[in-house]
Amino acid sequence: MLSAGLPQGAVPKLERPGPLRDRVYEALLELITTRALQPGQHLVESELAGHLGVSRQPVREALQRLNTEGWVDLRPAQGAFVHEPTEDEADQLLTVRTLLEAEAARLAAANAGSAGVAALESLCAEGEKAVAADDVDTAVALNAAFHAKIMDLAGNAVLAELAAQVDRRVRWYYTPVARQRGHQSWIEHRELIAAITARDEQLATRLMREHTEHTRRSYHERATS
Repeated sequence: MLSAGLPQGAVPKLERPGPLRDRVYEALLELITTRALQPGQHLVESELAGHLGVSRQPVREALQRLNTEGWVDLRPAQGAFVHEPTEDEADQLLTVRTLLEAEAARLAAANAGSAGVAALESLCAEGEKAVAADDVDTAVALNAAFHAKIMDLAGNAVLAELAAQVDRRVRWYYTPVARQRGHQSWIEHRELIAAITARDEQLATRLMREHTEHTRRSYHERATS
């Protein structure tokens, strides 16, 4: 058991093949994104290596890469720590997310066919079940999948590439407010599906903007609640 306090079953299995350092990087990034490793948590190379069943070298390389990307802070004479995002960092990223996803919703309303709408309805139904069961991890994953599907239906490869760059950080910020957003988030998803089905580009844009703004506000309010 890590002194870092990872929940049982939280560590993903390292997939093969592929360079070991890349697989360790992906495993650690997933642990950070899902907050199995909490912001500010001390990351001990030897403990992480033991937990992942690898040597310390790929862990060290992964931590250096995560530091470069802003997920981990390497402090002289102290070691590695999961980055603690500031309110400004979160605000800037979630604002960019709103711009990207509002445009994706508009394009999805213009382009989506019946199969795409059906896929959104299926994800929404699963998300509602996860919320009812208080399964936060599954709800977060389904929320990400729902937004990714809208991005896919938008049919704009450049927009999708930009969204992919912020997707994991969006999940990181959404996780601590997923329970707070709860069923309301999926009610908003239903409204989005209706707008996309009706091919109402203006309404879909507005609803997505409001939806992502609710998440941004919830993130900032969590610190005072």
